[in-house]
Order: sequence, then structure tokens, then C-alpha cells
Amino acid sequence: MPAQERIHIADDFDVVTARSRAKDMAVALGFSRTDQTLIAAAISEIARNIVVYAGEGDVVLRAEHDRGRWALVAVASDDGPGIPDVDRALADGYSTAGSLGVGLPGARRLMDALEVDSEVGRGTTVTMRKWADGRG
Repeated sequence: MPAQERIHIADDFDVVTARSRAKDMAVALGFSRTDQTLIAAAISEIARNIVVYAGEGDVVLRAEHDRGRWALVAVASDDGPGIPDVDRALADGYSTAGSLGVGLPGARRLMDALEVDSEVGRGTTVTMRKWADGRG
């Protein structure tokens, strides 16, 4: 298993690739089938946001080991328009693209931790983490 993998995101095919690679890494790290599915869904949401809002960006997947347990970390970044109100973007049902508004809040529920760093006109970085033992 590579220590880190970068997937360039520019279209729906890349979203599927990122989802698949995240699931493969989760399997290698010993995540349960349920957690593998949750991770894949969260990666799909975040990678899809890159396509819809920024046009292109990257998802970096890596494993972290701390105190005898593994985490899968996903960092999605883009140079898109940025998010003017991160708190509002993390609220259920909020969308500027006319969608259901489940991307960021959905991913936050699926993972153990989610952080958003965004600046209008400079882009967005979303960092997500899921622990293999589910203890966050």
C-alpha cells in the first residue's frame, strides 16, 4: 500500500477513481465493510464538490498510525472560488449549485473528523479522517 496517493479530480470518472482508491486503502488498513462504504461515500461527496464548484483539484489519501490504531486521511483541495460561509455550507440543505446540499454535511457525518479551510477567490481544502476502530 502506498504511503500516500494523489488523485487528480476533473470529471466524474476521477470521482469514481478516488472512491475506489479510498475503499482499497480502507481494506488494506483493516476497516470494517461498513466503514469502507462510509469512507467511499464521503470521498464521493467531496470529490464531486471539486468537479461541481471548482472544475478540478486533487484528493490525497494517506494512512496515519497513532497509539496503535490506523486512520485513513483524505485531503481534497482546489483553487476554485472558495466558500464564503463555511458554517452555512456545513448545514444540511444549503447549496449554491441547486443540489440537495448533502455534500459537506453528509461527509462530516460519515467520517470521524472533517475540517474545512476556505478562502474566497483562493480555493478550498477539506481534510477528513476516519479511524479504523471507529473511536474518532
